[in-house]
Amino acid sequence: MQDWMIVPAVLLAMAALVLAVALVCFLKVFYSPRRKPLRADEYPTPQGAIYDPHREQMVEWIKQTRAMPHTEYTVTSYDGLQLHATYYEQTKGAPIEILFHGYRGTGERDLNGGVFRCFDLGRNALIVDHRAAAKSEGHVITFGVRESRDVRQWVNFVLQNINPNAKIILTGISMGASTVMLAASKELPPSVVGILADCGYSSARAIIGKVAAQMRLPAKLLYPFVRLGARLFGGFDPDEADCVESMKHCRLPVIFYHGDRDDFVPCAMSEELYAACTSAHKQLVITPGAGHGLCFSTDPDGYKKELKAFFDPYL
Repeated sequence: MQDWMIVPAVLLAMAALVLAVALVCFLKVFYSPRRKPLRADEYPTPQGAIYDPHREQMVEWIKQTRAMPHTEYTVTSYDGLQLHATYYEQTKGAPIEILFHGYRGTGERDLNGGVFRCFDLGRNALIVDHRAAAKSEGHVITFGVRESRDVRQWVNFVLQNINPNAKIILTGISMGASTVMLAASKELPPSVVGILADCGYSSARAIIGKVAAQMRLPAKLLYPFVRLGARLFGGFDPDEADCVESMKHCRLPVIFYHGDRDDFVPCAMSEELYAACTSAHKQLVITPGAGHGLCFSTDPDGYKKELKAFFDPYL
């Protein structure tokens, strides 16, 4: 190879390497492959030893909700995906919670106790499957960037098809919590009376960096490749999933929950979000001994008590 050809060849090889690393990051972090339908005897629960004491209760909740009267709905997202949700109605005309699950989860897996909690508090429940999860279409998880736009679709659906006078609470756990926090800074109908954010992360950048560091990967070096992969192959910028910034513009009431034993999304993230929130009515509830997504399972009575006191004035 002649000398004048060396530099372009090296640059081309470097560009190919950057693209390859970005693609691997995209596939690992954001891509969701085709989902197989669950068998009738399959009851999905989160993986990890911290969930073992609660797993039997979770399975029982799933069995009971599958046997309950319910209606399955779909909406079309702003970018043409068919999104799925399941509606459980205890009392016609009651307030409605729209619930959103976590990263790589499903509505049934992550929110299996949500229906019973809603019913105990006199609310109906719409359990949503995010884009790229369960029965919803799509293959790209965007950490709340596009999912927060889907929130508005579901709010409009409730008002147009279930109850035009409904009082609506937007509820999320983990990525779902961050999704509803991002939606809270956008224009929403006055029917939305508040936000329940359970163990949400402060930003996509922060949680991706935290997980990378936990895996002993160079987080600061890796994140630019993660972001590049999202932009090139997913068509979105994960830096837009900044919940702290969103909370600075939030006027809706927000109640934050977090377990002090959460080793996936640090409790400090909810403390940061609470401090940033500019709502005139906000509250932070830290559940002793609760791991990630386990505040309700750990202390159901305390969870419902705080939630009832917080939202009753608006319902």
